[in-house]
Amino acid sequence: MHTRSLLKPLLVAAAGLALAGVAQAQNWKPTRPINLIVPWAAGGSTDQVTRICAAELEKALGQTIVVVNQPGASGSIGTKSVWDAPKDGYTWTAGAAQDLGTYETLGTLKARITDWHLYLNVANIQVISVNPKTPYQNAKELLDAMKAKPGQISVATAGVTSAGHNAMELISKVTGVKYKHVTYDGGNPAVVATVAGEADVTTQLAVEQADMIRGKRLRPLATVSDKALELEGYGSLPPLSQTLPGFTAPTNYFGIFLPKGVPDEVVKTLDKIWAEQIVKSEALKKYAAGRGALFAPAYGAAAQKAVFPAIQANAWLLFDGGKAKISPDTVGIPRP
Repeated sequence: MHTRSLLKPLLVAAAGLALAGVAQAQNWKPTRPINLIVPWAAGGSTDQVTRICAAELEKALGQTIVVVNQPGASGSIGTKSVWDAPKDGYTWTAGAAQDLGTYETLGTLKARITDWHLYLNVANIQVISVNPKTPYQNAKELLDAMKAKPGQISVATAGVTSAGHNAMELISKVTGVKYKHVTYDGGNPAVVATVAGEADVTTQLAVEQADMIRGKRLRPLATVSDKALELEGYGSLPPLSQTLPGFTAPTNYFGIFLPKGVPDEVVKTLDKIWAEQIVKSEALKKYAAGRGALFAPAYGAAAQKAVFPAIQANAWLLFDGGKAKISPDTVGIPRP
């Protein structure tokens, strides 16, 4: 897969990071179950990979991790509940780092990306797909139709600021097309709605669309990227850059997040697990290969560096589009 080559430096950095905490023996043994809040609906991209990662962490920690879906307000409700919970290491959240880093600009949570410990597991690629009953056979035909019928072609996403919405907003910014936005409480409901014909198009993640694409219940037109994506059991999905020369989109990293302020022993323990076990996780590798995701574990400084380009792009796209209340440069996000 062409895109994987972009992630090799990140994998090397994550695997070889020599933080002091990694060198120390694992010393946090949780004495009760850990609550892991997924701020999106069951079955979506965050829910899928978080449950696999939680199972790996349960083995490493010797303790139950209870995954709870708490969707709403584009992920900010569940995330805020974790932020407001006691910072004792027993309440975590999960999702896309580009969402986590833009809640402050939206005015939904007064916390920025540097206020969180990031434990990344995969990177996800958005895909433009249509209901097979629509006439569009490729990205050019769809974009031409959107130009001819501004605001009439419906696009289903997981809501404002979701990965699918960000993808469509970026496309709109580059091409000038207007579309009808139809929102759902998660990527899986948005995909199912497109399959059912409630919407013409979805721009959600490949991992959420994979089964429907393989089952020919969605017709994929392009990845929202400048790289092709190999989907196991289907074949190669062409990049949008074939239709829009020069088009690029920053990498969309997902993971598990703990607020700053949790005990140091919790952070050091998770650092060690990521460095020694998650970077070799066969379960996560298998998930990524089968769902059209990229295996991309990282933590600490390497994770913060990796996620920032997507946060910058997302925050300014939202602000320039009138959807963010606070200018990103006032909350530590300079214009890219």
